Amino acid sequence: MKITLLAHTPDPERTAAAAARQCYSKFSATKAYVELSEEDIRRLLRKIISSGHLSVLEHASFTFVVDGISRACSHQLVRHRIASYSQQSQRYVKFDELEFVIPHSISDDEESRRMFLEGLEGCKETYRKLLAKGIPAEDARYILPQASPTKIVVTMNARALLNFFELRCCLSAQWEIRRVAEEMLSLVRSVAPTIFEGAGPFCVSRRICPEKKYDCPKWVELYKKGSTQ
Repeated sequence: MKITLLAHTPDPERTAAAAARQCYSKFSATKAYVELSEEDIRRLLRKIISSGHLSVLEHASFTFVVDGISRACSHQLVRHRIASYSQQSQRYVKFDELEFVIPHSISDDEESRRMFLEGLEGCKETYRKLLAKGIPAEDARYILPQASPTKIVVTMNARALLNFFELRCCLSAQWEIRRVAEEMLSLVRSVAPTIFEGAGPFCVSRRICPEKKYDCPKWVELYKKGSTQ
């Protein structure tokens, strides 16, 4: 798996802060964008995030390349509807070589790994034979398993990302999409540290656990620190 931050709004925090300033003053966002100091930006962003005025964060967008995740993971990813996606097509791309994504729970057990690989090899061989017979790739792909790797370009605005991180950085999320979310969070923090300084699962962002899993290691850690409500 490889996650790359391909592009983002130039100076995303200044853009969001300028929009916020315009909401609460007679000045235009154009003037605010030029005149806001770095401290003004941090103060404004913290204020709007704490007050829940998150619409101004929608003016900052981030585009990622997500490479090498399974189709099973991509199905979870595209359920986040406030986003744009461009995924590698199994209809038009013929896959000569396939390196499948194998969960650790399977790869760490010798017998499970053997069974899994045997099944995958059968799917791979059938796929090749179907293509060799002239079956269109869009039809031959029906035999390919959810472990098949894929590439997808994802664009989300900052508000959508905050929600994405709350849901997918949680330990209740499946390991693969949790890893995607954690790497995306690390990348956006490098370019928008104030917006995403409190981002993470609900127990981090809001100090609550909607799933009521109070035996969760992350929740227990926060509880011991006295950080939860």
